[in-house]
Amino acid sequence: MSALSWLGDEAFTALGQHVIWSDMIGNTIGLGALALGWRRSIWTWPAQFLAGLVLVTAYASAHLSGGVGKQLLVIGVALWGWRQWQAGGRDTGDGHPGVRFATWRERAVLLAGTAAGTLAVGGLFSAVPQLSWNPWPDAYIFVGTLTAMVAQARGLVEFWFAWLLVDAVGVPLAFSSGLAFSGLVYVVYLVIVLWGMRDWWLRSRAADRAAAARGPALSRAA
Repeated sequence: MSALSWLGDEAFTALGQHVIWSDMIGNTIGLGALALGWRRSIWTWPAQFLAGLVLVTAYASAHLSGGVGKQLLVIGVALWGWRQWQAGGRDTGDGHPGVRFATWRERAVLLAGTAAGTLAVGGLFSAVPQLSWNPWPDAYIFVGTLTAMVAQARGLVEFWFAWLLVDAVGVPLAFSSGLAFSGLVYVVYLVIVLWGMRDWWLRSRAADRAAAARGPALSRAA
């Protein structure tokens, strides 16, 4: 039996739902990746890359083309985010990227890009039914995931809010599609997202206070 066929096999049944190996393994790795993101560890990106590779099999077995596309997107953005955080760690000097709130312009760009992307991808999925049996939720999750990862790569606190909005649709969709383990993991994601949001929020405010304190000191020195 090949590794790919084994990943598509059923691991166990829980509450009448069949849980496949790829769904369980991929989401467990993804859970770890989110926790690493909370700690601002650069290892969040290779973990997201690996989770994406495994979850491609899970979504393919559930015939969710939108989910497959999302995971391929995760793989690509994870490589980009990894490079961004490597540079950010060098800039801060402590090996961890700095975090901050987005400017209003950045928020407007993220919202506009998400809206336009969802309309475009949803239209594509609607026009080509073979790509997705549930086009608009798939499109929303597809584009929302991209938005969240781009915000994470840039060290924006808003990345956590984006994940909350993605999970609001992802949880019921996962359960209704037979990916029970994905649905259960999304519930755990919610807890990590809330704690991570709090941590990044406090770090951002602390950085702002430190920058404000340095400003007068530099002025006096000059």
